[in-house]
Amino acid sequence: MVSFGRRAWPPLRIVTRMDEAMQYDVFPDEAAVAAAAARLIAEAARRAVDSRGRFLMAVSGGKTPWTMLRVLASEDVPWASVHVFQVDERIAPDGDPDRNLTHLHASLLGHAPIPPGNIHAMPVAANDPVDGARVYERTLSAWCGSPPVLDLVHLGLGADGHTASLVPGDPAVECRDRDVTICGVYQNRRRMTLTYPLLDRSRRILWLATGAGKAPMISRLLARDEAIPAGRVDQANAVLLLDAAAASGSVNA
Repeated sequence: MVSFGRRAWPPLRIVTRMDEAMQYDVFPDEAAVAAAAARLIAEAARRAVDSRGRFLMAVSGGKTPWTMLRVLASEDVPWASVHVFQVDERIAPDGDPDRNLTHLHASLLGHAPIPPGNIHAMPVAANDPVDGARVYERTLSAWCGSPPVLDLVHLGLGADGHTASLVPGDPAVECRDRDVTICGVYQNRRRMTLTYPLLDRSRRILWLATGAGKAPMISRLLARDEAIPAGRVDQANAVLLLDAAAASGSVNA
């Protein structure tokens, strides 16, 4: 059983769609989604460390993933062999509340016995953001091989269909020759983001979507609608965990 506070949820139930697209599971609320995601990651970490000696994952920002990481801190995870990378990051000073890294540190460091050096931050404070993106590509290659392959990538889904910092209309959506790139201003910040080639090489993609605001995009994601950036991510090794509100009108709970 997955425990979150005083509540417990049944074992993860992954539904395979008949068209062989993305698998999914629906939970009552955001807390249950976060707890189920934490358990899925913990299981993936144990398998990866047993077979390859390390677990390499990348996480996006957002309220649900920060809850997921806090729950993950209490799971049975071989933390010394876990390396955490960033899917995307706002170009802002170190410690800025807009930075995903600020919340990543708050969720894991001090809660889980992960070595601080195992969290690999995007160098968005570089004088030239493009140079910073090249530095992060080298970091990924050093830890994840050439070309880099991550064990698990967590992605979120925006109400406009974006994922990572791959935003509708931004040239970064068309980037296919780099693993890390810089996008334009979105919600008042430029950003660094992983690109489709790296996302698609990942051994597992874990999508999280919560809240009624995501419901209109869920059906488009599951339909692999390439008119939205999220729909362009390969779904062969992907699973979607969502709450009842996000699932409303899109999938069978």
